[in-house]
Amino acid sequence: MFELTEDQRDLVGAVRDFATERLAPHALEWDATKHFPVDVLQEAGEIGLGGVYAGEEYGGTGLTRYDASLIFEELARADPSIAAYISIHNMVVWMVDAFGTDLQRKEWVPQLVTMESLGSYCLTEPGAGSDAAALTTKAVRDGDDYVLTGVKQFISGAGSSALYIVMARTAATGHRGITAFLVPAGTEGLSFGSNEKKMGWNAQPTRQVVLAGARVPAANRLGEEGDGFGIAMKGLNGGRLNIGACSLGGGQAALDKTVAYLKERTAFGGRLADKQSLMFDLADMEMKLEAARTLLRRAADALDRGDPDAVRLCAIAKRVATDAGFEIANEAIQLHGGYGYLHEYGIEKIARDLRVHQILEGSNEIMRLIVGRMLVEG
Repeated sequence: MFELTEDQRDLVGAVRDFATERLAPHALEWDATKHFPVDVLQEAGEIGLGGVYAGEEYGGTGLTRYDASLIFEELARADPSIAAYISIHNMVVWMVDAFGTDLQRKEWVPQLVTMESLGSYCLTEPGAGSDAAALTTKAVRDGDDYVLTGVKQFISGAGSSALYIVMARTAATGHRGITAFLVPAGTEGLSFGSNEKKMGWNAQPTRQVVLAGARVPAANRLGEEGDGFGIAMKGLNGGRLNIGACSLGGGQAALDKTVAYLKERTAFGGRLADKQSLMFDLADMEMKLEAARTLLRRAADALDRGDPDAVRLCAIAKRVATDAGFEIANEAIQLHGGYGYLHEYGIEKIARDLRVHQILEGSNEIMRLIVGRMLVEG
């Protein structure tokens, strides 16, 4: 059902080569030093990873969501933190390409797909996370401009990005009053908080985005007034698949490291890999990965086809894949014993990076709420 085509196998191979050569050797150092490798991101852009499912008109790669799930899994096997940022950047590029005017697309898409310019997505606020419709950042029309005031929280790439897609309230009508805006770096009134000290994802900056009367031209509005919430939710469907794929990649890396470790380590008169109870643990980890991977690819296929059930499937796949990835990484620590707790083995980093996947792109509790509501209301 999900056998890869020759083109997809070539795609996976090319991404694996890049990830193995340019991400994996540096992942632990970037994590320890909180280094954001913008030069390596530009290299990713050069091979088409900056606009995976943006159209080809302005330099996008024009691939499918299914293809993207393969790409982000491979990237995350090398470094979940960088893979996740590339996913967020791609969501920004897709939003501009899918909902922007010709002038907006012509200005921004070419520089974003090469990753010479980076993008950030600004929805979450200090008091409005899972309840995105309750955001309070305001955009007030003033002649040919909008004036934006508010604070966005947990913004990946903030301070390094060239473009910020900001969701702001243009009317007091719940989710129908939210509008999207393109806010370039350097806009007067735009500033950033300090880089957050986080459990994981240390190789990408996370800051507040502060809008203190930031003035942007009306021409920077993305879509019409009131379209913002719909744009945000459509973007999150793909984002949920990508972050699920990143969890699978991290989980696969943790499993691979664990298999290699148990084959090398001896105790109680033989290899740990030959102990039946540990074989069962490895088998359970493999089964979780395969089950989640199959579900994720089914959801990606549904999104590509415009299946009306895609929202439900994306929510299920996100919850199952992100839970599986973290659980496998956590079990890998246990099976490594004390070595799993050491930074140099790379297992604890994977677990730290994957833990946040259960929270962002809609927490896993929200995924359950989406599925439950669809059952009750359907």
